[in-house]
Amino acid sequence: MQLKQFLRSSSFGSCSSKRSTYSRNFDLPEDTPATEIFETGPEYVGGAMLPIFLNDLRQNSDLQDLVEVTLELDDNSIVLCSVAPTPSHNAEGNGSEEEAPNGFLARSASAASKLRRKFSWIRSPSVRSRTSAAPSEDDHFQFYNHNSNHNNTTNTLSAREEMKSKLKLVRSKSTAQRALGGLRFISKTTGESDTNVQWKKVEARFDALAKDGLLAREDFGDCIGMTDSKEFAVGVFDALVRRRRQKTAKITKAELHEFWLQISDQSFDARLQIFFDMADRNGDGKITRDEVQELIMLSASANKLSKLKERAAEYASLIMEELDPDDLGYIELWQLETLLLQRDNYMNYSRPLSTTSVGWSQNLGTRSKTRNLVKRASYGLKCLVLDNWQRAWILLLWVMIMAGLFTWKFLQYRRRAAFQVMGYCLATAKGAAETLKLNMALVLLPVCRNILTWLRSTRAKLLVPFDDNINFHKIIAYAIAVGILLHAGNHLACDFPRLINSSPEKFALIASDFDNVKPTFKSLLTGIEGVTGIAMVILMAIVFTLATRGFRRNVLKLPPPFNRLTGFNAFWYSHHLLAVVYVLLIVHGTFLFLVHQWWQKTTWMYISMPLLLYVAERSLRTCRSEHYTAKILKVSVLPGDVFSLTLSKPNGFKYKSGQYIFLQCPTISSFEWHPFSITSAPGDDYLSVHIRIVGDWTNELKRVFTEDDSSACEIGRAKFEERGNVDQRGLPRLLVDGPYGAAAQDYQNYDVLLLVGLGIGATPFISILKDLLNNSRSEEQLDSNTETSASDDSWTSYASSSAASSGKKKSIRTKSAHFYWVTREPGSFEWFKGVMNEVAEMDHKGLIEMHNYLTSVYEEGDARSTLITMVQALNHAKHGVDILSGTQVRTHFARPKWKEVFSKIASKHPYSTVGVFYCGLPALAKELRKLSQELTYKTSTRFEFHKEYF
Repeated sequence: MQLKQFLRSSSFGSCSSKRSTYSRNFDLPEDTPATEIFETGPEYVGGAMLPIFLNDLRQNSDLQDLVEVTLELDDNSIVLCSVAPTPSHNAEGNGSEEEAPNGFLARSASAASKLRRKFSWIRSPSVRSRTSAAPSEDDHFQFYNHNSNHNNTTNTLSAREEMKSKLKLVRSKSTAQRALGGLRFISKTTGESDTNVQWKKVEARFDALAKDGLLAREDFGDCIGMTDSKEFAVGVFDALVRRRRQKTAKITKAELHEFWLQISDQSFDARLQIFFDMADRNGDGKITRDEVQELIMLSASANKLSKLKERAAEYASLIMEELDPDDLGYIELWQLETLLLQRDNYMNYSRPLSTTSVGWSQNLGTRSKTRNLVKRASYGLKCLVLDNWQRAWILLLWVMIMAGLFTWKFLQYRRRAAFQVMGYCLATAKGAAETLKLNMALVLLPVCRNILTWLRSTRAKLLVPFDDNINFHKIIAYAIAVGILLHAGNHLACDFPRLINSSPEKFALIASDFDNVKPTFKSLLTGIEGVTGIAMVILMAIVFTLATRGFRRNVLKLPPPFNRLTGFNAFWYSHHLLAVVYVLLIVHGTFLFLVHQWWQKTTWMYISMPLLLYVAERSLRTCRSEHYTAKILKVSVLPGDVFSLTLSKPNGFKYKSGQYIFLQCPTISSFEWHPFSITSAPGDDYLSVHIRIVGDWTNELKRVFTEDDSSACEIGRAKFEERGNVDQRGLPRLLVDGPYGAAAQDYQNYDVLLLVGLGIGATPFISILKDLLNNSRSEEQLDSNTETSASDDSWTSYASSSAASSGKKKSIRTKSAHFYWVTREPGSFEWFKGVMNEVAEMDHKGLIEMHNYLTSVYEEGDARSTLITMVQALNHAKHGVDILSGTQVRTHFARPKWKEVFSKIASKHPYSTVGVFYCGLPALAKELRKLSQELTYKTSTRFEFHKEYF
């Protein structure tokens, strides 16, 4: 009776959830024993409403349905699990009456719907915690009415019950924990303090956006931080409003705070309920195919996936087919939960091309952590030496040579008579001039690309960092600028004034060097030495200025007509002014004031050999480009402002994967050459490049190859119209120069490859993947031929085996490759779709792991990408195709966690050498370089980082 009295005073919905606002007081009939309701104690008072509702349902309906209601009880809540018809039986000894199946199904569905709507509050996630154990008999209530049922209906609903029972087991597995932590509406933060801090920001935005104390529905996204997903935020708003059984387009701050508490709830079940309510637009506890389609379109719109939006109906049908196999036309909350928790299981059905399945070994713990200052310093020094020793000795040698030349020339003039007149100014100017001669010679060598490409194939690559040739070129240019300041500055500001103001006695010491005539400042500047020196300073100032990043990369936005001074064209053409500078330098070094013997005039000795090498280099490029004229086989316009050119392979053209070529289109410009990575493999009978449109030259190149009228085109300031530059098919000529060496061409020197490309930066690695696949296929064919010949005793088979063995190439060192492609545009996957499919079909040995990352989609676990993740997993399991890339390679969302990537590779490949090759923005290069150093020190795996430069 105490329990009964307690129930009478209880109110419906009295739970600890902050979101439950609905309550109803009720009294139990006096003749109803408490034990008939339940026997589990007063903490389960929420279930007391169920018999009242069932009694009302029986009294208000002419139908006599016999149903079984299953509830799940725990310490804090009662959960309605299912409403199912029971097998027909004879109640109270009377015979049962048969009813039409359709009527029974309608009544069963109606009863289930009413029960779920009535008791939807008891699924509040903030007050319950599910367990994996099956409910006991004491935890179930069974209510029976007299009814009969057909076997097919029983089988249908029992199948759904079987799916539901499996959900508990899935929840208990460790593989589901990652999914349970997902479905975030706000952020990753879980702390209450973080939520409070975020609410203060939301409150401030409310004050800024609200009008008359009310926040409009359209501003809800801006207010809660979903600025880029306003349409999705409106969907969340509508779902929360429906929970309150309201229809309003504006809310107060108090209502906003209530909404905020719901969407920031860290309980997975709370977030799942909101997500379900977003789809359940009519609030009947069921989601139809049309509602699933609308939610898919909403998610696709939030992530800017237009193609996914176009196929929303197809993917909605796919979800219904999986979750509603009995074709009841709807799915419920627990079925949506099942799909979310089993995402990883769906992925396991497909080939693991995009997952790194590695067993964590002890490799990460082979070396102790750096805890004290000495160990940290030792670790930093080791990393510094390991990564920079090649650069260090080159720079040290160069600095020592400059210091030696400066000191030698400084002391030489220190002992001359002219020092008595012009002092240390003269000695400093002459010392700087000697370093200028050296650097004007050295600056040409890093851009002799053919020589560097040849040196890469020699043992010199063990000592010289050829990948840093452009960086060394820039460093020498800075040294030249410093030398000019010291040399010209000392002449103009110091020793020239001292010379013209010197006393007759002091000038008599050097009068013979000036034909016994004391010079004036004007005569010094207007003489050959002065004119050539000033001209060189002006020209080199122009060249250096236009070569800076602000001008070369179009960072500076200048008004017309000065905007022509920015961009690659200005950089390219201004660099050709250096040809004039070298001529002036030779003249300047010939007519010196204080030197008269030819063998003392050493300028020509410094620059003659490097200048001859550079001239030979440019001549070779010109001749070879004429010889390597390529025919256009195919032009493909691809998404994301990219097009590909497939060229005929010129006779004798040999290259390695990872190398690049220069292209020139005389129809556009007879002077401009632009580098592009080769995307075809060395074994292919064609050349292919992928070109991103980022400037006027690439824009014109696309135009002349995709438009019929290509006889004339305009670029920059000039027009070109040359009939001889069009081949017999009407397409413009394309000249090829190369190949040229790059860091990635030495990939075969490593046991394992980690290839990282950002956007179009994936191009140098596509050729490597093709080459690895071709080599693997060749080895398989050779192994197959050897096995076949071994089983045949004929002489022909023996001869074939001998020929195969003798022609077998040396096995490559690389045994595994991990390719990470990070891109912003989903259309980018079309660029190399064929390559990815080929790898998926032909890589039988599992040599290549491919990982695609799309940064425009919200990271996995965000509510805005949750349904896309579900569809992706389901489609991958059903058809083996990724919905975004259209290949077997699964697409990940957001950016890779690079530390995890490196750690897993180190665990999977202990005591191996990993070549890390990167092509993309410099910011990520710093992180990858640092991780390579860190993991090399902490593990037995050695990582060697290389960045692509052009």
